[in-house]
Amino acid sequence: MNKVKFNKESLQNFLLNYALYIVLFIMIVFFVIKEPGFLSLKNFTNILSQASTRGILALGVAGLIVLQGTDLSAGRILGFTAIVSASLLQSTTYAARMYPNLKSLPLIVPMFAAIIIGGIFGAINGFGVAKLKVHAFIITLGTQLIAYGASCLYIDRPPLGAQPVANLDERYTAFVNGYLNLGSVQIPYLVFYLAIVAAIMWFIWNKTKLGKNMFAIGGNPEAAAVSGVNLVKNIMFIFIISGVLYGLAGFLEAARAGSTTTSTGFNYELDAISACVVGGVSFTGGIGTIPGVLIGTVLLQVINYGLNFIGVNAYWQYIIRGLIIIVAVSLDVRKYIAKK
Repeated sequence: MNKVKFNKESLQNFLLNYALYIVLFIMIVFFVIKEPGFLSLKNFTNILSQASTRGILALGVAGLIVLQGTDLSAGRILGFTAIVSASLLQSTTYAARMYPNLKSLPLIVPMFAAIIIGGIFGAINGFGVAKLKVHAFIITLGTQLIAYGASCLYIDRPPLGAQPVANLDERYTAFVNGYLNLGSVQIPYLVFYLAIVAAIMWFIWNKTKLGKNMFAIGGNPEAAAVSGVNLVKNIMFIFIISGVLYGLAGFLEAARAGSTTTSTGFNYELDAISACVVGGVSFTGGIGTIPGVLIGTVLLQVINYGLNFIGVNAYWQYIIRGLIIIVAVSLDVRKYIAKK
């Protein structure tokens, strides 16, 4: 009798702990049954390509969630840095360039500009959380609005008003949208860029003092402070790194999409947060892995791509994505309560 009860409880715990993954897997199976062409190699590479910039964004957000925080400004910072990058790398033959007299720039210059802008926003967020003791939700909500306002001002061109920044330099689009041929398989450059960023972040998280301090602060800030960890310094560094990643993601996203507007990056932070939670990064702090973030990013992108592939109404897609966030966070909270 006890054995039956034990098995029943184990099954219930298993289903609760992995309910989200089971549901997502069932959704993928449904996509395949409805449209067998969903399993094509081309679709898979498209999914990886689309997941790359969001993956870089999620890697930045993940560190903040490990610190028991979050970031509502990530998507808008990506959008602003994407607009700046695109404006500096428009084709020199395009008549409606934002900077008609600007000479052709090396790609590294706009990339560094985007990274610096992202780093500044990250520093503002970090200062608000670490020094001013403002909750991450509030400070990042503020910088989200600032980044959006800056995007609108930057892209506004009287008397025409806000115009899309398009017609990008071929060097730029080739650098971002190019691919490596391995026989009959074409692997997008974006996948390699994500892999490089992920490897760097894995090293920071697992092999540096900053990474160890990040997990210590996220697990128990008071204990970390007592043991000699400089909370302000470490929190600031993690936020600046996140901003740098947002800037890099913005630089890549502009060329990936082919043009930028004030809507670029809209709701990207929700995708990033969802990917982190689905990938096992806990809002209770101190828990998370880089491979988990990558798996969560790809898994959610498969769902997003699949919903579009089978023609699900865009409004229903928002509802489904919202439900995924609610279920993921609910399961995360349940695990925390069970541990206590």
